[in-house]
Amino acid sequence: MTTVLITGANRGIGLEHVRQYADKGARVHACCRDPESANELKALANASGGKIVVHKFDQSRPEDAARLAGEIDEPIDILWNNAGTAGDRSNQVFGTAADTMNAVFDVNVTGPLRLSEALIGHVEKSDRKIIAMQSSQMGSIADNGSGGVYAYRASKAALNMVTRSMATDLADKGVTVVAFHPGWVQTDMGGPNAKISTEESVQGEQEVVDNLTIDRSGEFIRYSGEKLPW
Repeated sequence: MTTVLITGANRGIGLEHVRQYADKGARVHACCRDPESANELKALANASGGKIVVHKFDQSRPEDAARLAGEIDEPIDILWNNAGTAGDRSNQVFGTAADTMNAVFDVNVTGPLRLSEALIGHVEKSDRKIIAMQSSQMGSIADNGSGGVYAYRASKAALNMVTRSMATDLADKGVTVVAFHPGWVQTDMGGPNAKISTEESVQGEQEVVDNLTIDRSGEFIRYSGEKLPW
């Protein structure tokens, strides 16, 4: 049985990953900040026959990563670092306050790195050995022709660099590390004008992960499988 851990599992892309992995028969560790208010996630877990286990996890709290690692006593085939924040998405030149930038980086960059470090032993013991980062094409320096959104863009570019470094450093352990662009998705963050549904985005990401091999480690990948420019 494939075992998956997903952060930001209470809504949007994360919730759909939980749903689709559970439908495939995977065991899913679903993590979110406030499980008590995560009604859709709780309903999925209650109907899963024990396949979905919900954990309280706040990516901005360093102690939560170590606690979560201690709660899980089995290998993790796929670690989905999905949780993230958009910050204030300011488009004003030099208009992003330092505390805003730092808060976004803590969730979008430091948080995934911290959790990957806490759970690397679980990943190394698994069959698949995959760490997937939920990045964004807005983190592509080569693709940035519109500017703005300083904190979010910068954090995703930094997450991409974390992905490349981890791929290099974990290659000798057989761990595959990749960053994903999920597309412009119809979520609370993506908004109602987004181009694709959560179902389409997640189905694409999972198909890519299903076929991942170590030679793709360190890549930045669109949900439909194409390699993206840094």
